[in-house]
Amino acid sequence: MAYQSLYRRYRSQKFSEVLGQPHVTGALKTAVAEGRQSHAYLFSGPRGTGKTSTARVLAKALNCTNLDEGEPCSTCDSCVGIENGKSFDLHELDAASHNKVDDIRDLISKVQLGSPGRTKVYILDEVHMLSPGAENALLKTLEEPPDHVVFVLATTEPQKVVATIRSRTQHHEFHLLPADVLADHVRWVIEDAELDVADDAIDYVLGQGGGSARDTLSALDLVAAGGVPEGTDIAEILVRAIGEHDPARAIATVQEGLELGREPRTMGEDLLEILRNAFLASMGAGLAHLNDKTRNVSADLGATLGPAVLTRSLEAIGQCLIEMRQAADPRVPLEVTLLRLTRSPGELAAGTAPAATGAGPAPSTGSPTAGPPAIGTARIEALEAKVAQLEALLAAGATASPGHRPAGDGAPPAEQAGPRPAGDDTTPSPSPTTEADNSGPGPATPGGSDTPGSGPARRPRPPRRAERGGRSPRPGAASRPPSAPPPKPESAGDAMPPPVANRQAGTEPNGAPGPAPSAAAAIPVTEAAVGAVFATQLDDLSQKVRVRFKGGRILGVDGSTVRFGVPNAIHRDRCSDVKGEVEQALSSHFGCPVGVDVVIDDDSTAPIDMAKIAPPAPPEPMAADADEDIGPVEDLADANDQATGGVERITKAFPGSQVVDTPAE
Repeated sequence: MAYQSLYRRYRSQKFSEVLGQPHVTGALKTAVAEGRQSHAYLFSGPRGTGKTSTARVLAKALNCTNLDEGEPCSTCDSCVGIENGKSFDLHELDAASHNKVDDIRDLISKVQLGSPGRTKVYILDEVHMLSPGAENALLKTLEEPPDHVVFVLATTEPQKVVATIRSRTQHHEFHLLPADVLADHVRWVIEDAELDVADDAIDYVLGQGGGSARDTLSALDLVAAGGVPEGTDIAEILVRAIGEHDPARAIATVQEGLELGREPRTMGEDLLEILRNAFLASMGAGLAHLNDKTRNVSADLGATLGPAVLTRSLEAIGQCLIEMRQAADPRVPLEVTLLRLTRSPGELAAGTAPAATGAGPAPSTGSPTAGPPAIGTARIEALEAKVAQLEALLAAGATASPGHRPAGDGAPPAEQAGPRPAGDDTTPSPSPTTEADNSGPGPATPGGSDTPGSGPARRPRPPRRAERGGRSPRPGAASRPPSAPPPKPESAGDAMPPPVANRQAGTEPNGAPGPAPSAAAAIPVTEAAVGAVFATQLDDLSQKVRVRFKGGRILGVDGSTVRFGVPNAIHRDRCSDVKGEVEQALSSHFGCPVGVDVVIDDDSTAPIDMAKIAPPAPPEPMAADADEDIGPVEDLADANDQATGGVERITKAFPGSQVVDTPAE
């Protein structure tokens, strides 16, 4: 006799031999013993859990002549015929290949025929593969079959079976087999079949089976023929490489698996399975379908990686398996995903937020305990220093008395002012010495010092209009006399440094480079001062800003905010879009933050040049003797007739055309 696979050789022949499904076999055995069997059953569950075997045992029990409390005897002619596949009482149909309406019609036409036994049993495997037409054709017969007919529908995806079929059947769900039950069964099969299998190979067999009896016995067949194959621990090594942040080990393991003949997608699926088991172990879920060794490994990996890393890894590997379908080389998505998962926290911090020095991410150390590199630590310390400074400034502003700037607000005296540490983006307050140094003619140097290198570099100003080919700047704009230092604030709110002063010199709020506010004495922001320099500041800005702000006027100054009036709402919105450039120019001139509030001026509009819109003066009358220059009128030639109407202009434009009068209807 030819060799028969272990899962076929040791197929269950009685209800008591079905492994791990007592809730199903007990109900069926009781129904058969009491004669209360249903006319249709639906068996669903994972592969290899005994659905088809249980259906065959049910067929034997319904036709057995020596029934023992619902159990078939397996010795009578009916039981032997069903076991050998020669009985007319059992008909098996693969619905995956016979899924058309004609196949179901042929089945229905044979349902009425009798059989040698008491009951004719139809087993439809993979019933969810039936076409919609075939399902509808089966409904009536499935609902009211002949008395001697029983249908057993088996499927691994019950959610795909239409509700009209499920409602006509008695549904039994099969479960994955516990690892201890499978382990006892495997040892019994090894002993009964006299196989030479080592004890350590049993753990591999149970791991490959994953709770499926058929898969477990198939793996046992493989081990009995050639031993445990190499590379069975590749998925575990990859998971440990992720936990240890070792990309070199991960890539080398993938290459080893490829050399052993493993497909990239197979390695990805194995990796996904062991990650899921580790995640379930970290969540305290039951892993009854795993053997003791696999359960211990999953618990160890779950405790090492943690739920956060496991979740990120599951999502990344799942996306990688999807990308493999369209990839020219499926190895590349797997390797790239592993490189991302094995990056250390320090590399992630350095790669996503590089330091201002332009240094790239630090190389990986490959050690699971390696902390973040120095570049990440420096950034953290700099951020902590900034937070501490801002908290100190807020506390000082909240406790300041009116007209008094609190001590210790981060403004050191001039004699103690030195190079500012990295990460300190607060602008020091101008000292009396600095004010005295800037009292000479000429504008103050940004940064509060004329000494090179004593402050942050200022962004070069755009070329003036004269350099761009426009009109020359106003005389004296480059040599404005300095103004007196500003008076100290009179309100408690002014004791708090303005937000602009807390920004790093030479940067805008969004990080873009910009001119640094001057650390020298600030010029008082008054209506007269703003009006004196407003036009000059506009000349240095872009044409869009000049055109929009030329159509308004200065209404007043509230503190450090300039109220600028425009004629209407449209003009206000356009000016508001570009007022940032005006605020920047005024802040640079006055040495302190200056805001611009664009409002609608209801009382008056911008100054209008009436000469431009006044009607032209009437022409002067010709002198009385002007006709003497014309000469004799008789010598003048007649001018050509000029068309004055639309019809005349059209006919003149198209020579030879005629005007046709159309009578009115």
